[in-house]
Amino acid sequence: MELLRSNLSRVRIPEPTNRIYKHECCVSFETPRSEGGLFVDMTTFLAFGKDYVDWNYEKTGNPVYLHIKQTRKVVPEDRPSKKPTLLAIGVEGGFDNNEPQYEETHNIVILPDYVTFPFPSVELPEKVRLAVDAIIMAEGAERKEQLAAWTADKKQVSAYAMNLPQIDNGVIVPPSGWKCVKCDKKDNLWLNLTDGMILCGRKNFDGTGGNNHAIEHYKETSYPLAVKLGTITSDLEAADVFSYPEDDSVVDPLLAQHLAFFGIDFSALQKTEMTTAERELDQNTNFDWNRIQESGQDSKLIHGPGYTGLANLGNSCYMAATMQVVFSTRSFNSRYYTNQSLKMAFEMAPADPTVDLNMQLTKLAHGMLSGKYSVPAPEKDDEENAAISTTNKQEGIPPRMFKAVIAASHPEFSSMRQQDALEFFLHFLDQVERVNGGSSALDPSRSFKFGIEERILCPSGKVGFNKRLDYILSLNIPLHEATNKEELEAFHKLKAEKISEGKDVSSDEIVRPRVPLAACLANYSAPEEIQDYYSTALKAKTTALKTAGLTSFPDYLVLHMRKFVLEEGWVPKKLDVYIDVPDIIDISYMRSKGLQPGEELLPDGVPEAEVESNNPVANEDIVAQLVSMGFNHLPCQKAAINTSNVGVEEAMNWLLAHMDDPDIDVPVSQGAHGNEVDQSKVDTLLSFGFQEEIARKALKASGGDIEKATDWIFNNPDASVSSDMDTSTSSSKPTSDDTELPDGRGRYGLFGIVSHMGTSTHCGHYVAHVLKDGRWVIFNDNKVAASINPPKDMGYLYFFERLDS
Repeated sequence: MELLRSNLSRVRIPEPTNRIYKHECCVSFETPRSEGGLFVDMTTFLAFGKDYVDWNYEKTGNPVYLHIKQTRKVVPEDRPSKKPTLLAIGVEGGFDNNEPQYEETHNIVILPDYVTFPFPSVELPEKVRLAVDAIIMAEGAERKEQLAAWTADKKQVSAYAMNLPQIDNGVIVPPSGWKCVKCDKKDNLWLNLTDGMILCGRKNFDGTGGNNHAIEHYKETSYPLAVKLGTITSDLEAADVFSYPEDDSVVDPLLAQHLAFFGIDFSALQKTEMTTAERELDQNTNFDWNRIQESGQDSKLIHGPGYTGLANLGNSCYMAATMQVVFSTRSFNSRYYTNQSLKMAFEMAPADPTVDLNMQLTKLAHGMLSGKYSVPAPEKDDEENAAISTTNKQEGIPPRMFKAVIAASHPEFSSMRQQDALEFFLHFLDQVERVNGGSSALDPSRSFKFGIEERILCPSGKVGFNKRLDYILSLNIPLHEATNKEELEAFHKLKAEKISEGKDVSSDEIVRPRVPLAACLANYSAPEEIQDYYSTALKAKTTALKTAGLTSFPDYLVLHMRKFVLEEGWVPKKLDVYIDVPDIIDISYMRSKGLQPGEELLPDGVPEAEVESNNPVANEDIVAQLVSMGFNHLPCQKAAINTSNVGVEEAMNWLLAHMDDPDIDVPVSQGAHGNEVDQSKVDTLLSFGFQEEIARKALKASGGDIEKATDWIFNNPDASVSSDMDTSTSSSKPTSDDTELPDGRGRYGLFGIVSHMGTSTHCGHYVAHVLKDGRWVIFNDNKVAASINPPKDMGYLYFFERLDS
């Protein structure tokens, strides 16, 4: 006890603001349930596994630790599983976690000799008792995230509900026997709460569902709310109310009153239809989901080095799928596993290793690649036989600390919402590049980077060039290049016949377009006309031809398939299409040739009428409105200019975000309105189906905010991009240095696929397939298994490795 008393100065009682780690080691994935338990430093409140606590003692000299050990309780029998009714995990009505229970013990340990004192004990000094009690009672910094893999955000009260107009046209809705007033549909029916019209719902991508009569009625009348018939019961909160202008399921606090208007007694109705959320759950078992996840196939589970699953933290599959492919590359494997030990990363890390990206990348790499955690999850009451189990999935490692660090500069990735795997991939590579300080020797992200050169051919015969660096090649899908046109035509005839008969097309009858990847690549390289292009050679606007090529071929080529496009009216739609992807591709023909002998560059310069416009001018109406709110005139001018004079709201947002800028009161000078935008944000907008030039202009107008840029595009559908193109295409000098990029032949082999299931990149599920040791492997969160039929034609992101031999 004297030893403990002599070290009381190294014991701190945690404050409410202190972050306390007690569920996971900072440098490994050891937990209190691991064999050696977890040691919490009672000075810093960082946690370490048995094999790593000595490193912390050597680095900090902190000797006093709280040892936490959890031992599994024996459960007499399995609890019966219930059928889920909610799209959630671990909540009432959702999927049952069925997690085992554990007993927890605590001891005080003093290093380096591991002198141990039991806790609780009245013999312990009061300071120690208070500190341990505070640690035990505190919520851990790495607390268990709420699992909600498919559940959406909580439904909001509709802005249209409280003042919803209702038309007294004599409509009385019967309690049953409903039918669409415009077709023979008797299911998937929606009651418009304004005029009482009963109409069928939207048509699904596979031909099932309704005939779009309900939404067409909204477009004709602007009546905002509809409730799905068959979901109305005495539990009104469970009724499916949809708001067309808000494009979401909503809460109608006055639903009982609105239903009574049409003679509906909700207490007498029985549930006969699935809600939208339940239908999403049902669709999880459809053909595409089953095929991508290889459900129902006798897949052999795989364990060992390089085959470690990642536990789903709640809608984190976008991250898990991406990281499984990334750490299958030699560049990331060697940087964070082969050439960097955990101890090396810990010694280089700051005082708190949980906030160091280099440390957490190394931790993740060792967790995924070492095989230490790639073991079957123990069966209930059968831990002795766990090592030889062939039926249990592994538990997977939870990448909580990595997610916290990588998301620190991106609020969306910090949330529990589903995200776009492409956007995460680009953000991840950007952060890796930053943390490695641009060192080509250390930075593994460079293995993905390549140069793109756009060549502008003017009718004068002169040429201009744009150059940029990128991590992905984003490809449009030319549906007119489908190779199964006859089958498609026959299917459309069959579908028309079924619709006329009031029948649905079954999933096994659906025929989807098949487009070769070669056609997508050829479409990228094909000449594209640029209208209203200002030629500095002709000193007039004309039509120019633009072609694009690569200035270098990266070690790893990532192809992004633009499956999400905008239909007429700026309505997002996912293309229901298969891409025929070969195992080996050759893109040598896509290498740009630069300025050829005999070609002449377009002269530098801009049209005289636009020289003056290069000196930015603020819209005085916007400035006047901002000044009337009490702001100074000069910052108001800057706000209008930096939002491209889009509107008062945009200027106000910019002004509030930049009021503390040191140059906010510096006069606006010529050329002050910069033209540079973050390429990763451009790529994100490209993934939404927008044109690159429009994306750049929108980002400039919104100060680089992706969400505001998307709104700007929707609000400016006729936006022209010619003025931006005019001043940037006549330079023959590269805008970025691509001289040190990896380069080689244009022959590549497919080794990774990230597939997406769902109607949007921000919902649904992501799965990875990786070619390892000569066989395809599926990584579906914590499930790792040999792939029997990898969905090569259904990928969202394709990863290729350059073949130099």
